[in-house]
Amino acid sequence: PTGAALSSALFLHRRRRRRSEVIPSSTTTLLPVNPSAFVRINPSQLRRRPIAAAYGGPVVQDACATALVVGGAYALVSTFDNLTRRNIIEQNLSRKLVHILSGLLFLASWPIFSTSAGARYFASLVPSLNCLRLVLNGLSFTTDEGLTKSVSRLGKPEELLKGPLYYVLVLILCAILFWRESPVGMISLAMMCGGDGIADIMGRRFGSVKIPYNPEKSLAGSISMFLFGFLVSIGMLYYFVALGYIQLEWVPTVERVALVAFVATLVESLPNRIVDDNISVPLASMVSSFLVFGY
Repeated sequence: PTGAALSSALFLHRRRRRRSEVIPSSTTTLLPVNPSAFVRINPSQLRRRPIAAAYGGPVVQDACATALVVGGAYALVSTFDNLTRRNIIEQNLSRKLVHILSGLLFLASWPIFSTSAGARYFASLVPSLNCLRLVLNGLSFTTDEGLTKSVSRLGKPEELLKGPLYYVLVLILCAILFWRESPVGMISLAMMCGGDGIADIMGRRFGSVKIPYNPEKSLAGSISMFLFGFLVSIGMLYYFVALGYIQLEWVPTVERVALVAFVATLVESLPNRIVDDNISVPLASMVSSFLVFGY
């Protein structure tokens, strides 16, 4: 009996020993030994990528975005041309609405481009194509009455080589130099498109009281430029902050934007027959924005 008990105990001991050797070896093969084998996911990487980016990379995404924005720009000008032809809105109002909307919609389209280094150059193709159209029509190589009536004061082709041409050159400059990483380009376009565009509309309707040092400019126009330029600038900055392209502290940002809006409004109100507003306003906005933001 004692021998049987010893044999049974020895058998159970060997069985337990085998089981303890088998189980750990089988379980350890299921888990990674090196902690670096675990994949860490950044929450920002969970943001959905556009379909073009998922299937073709940044070049395809940027090409599709460029085509989309070019089509939108052409549709915008064509829409206001049709409204003007049908006498639904007057030519002056049509011109200013195109001035306001085309630049702001171009600025708002920047996030649909990829994060690649060449995205800004794809985006700049949109105003570059419009620049080519303006030059060809301004030099009378081609004739586009709809374009001429939509963006010129008197409907003359040679006008396309002045204010409208400067306008698209500023769009190209802001896209290439500042892009989505700096508030300077965003504020400059907001002041040129939103501020200066509204100033003309409000000045023509409620501009009976003139500025003492410039009878061609009205108090209503200047106040409107400051208010709308400031609000549009803040709105665009919030838009890009919300999408994660820039980071700002809002209290000093509001103060800085108000200062930039004041400087741009002051420059626009000065007597000036030499430099077009589409040059002086964005240039003043760029310089003052760069000085107060530093980048």
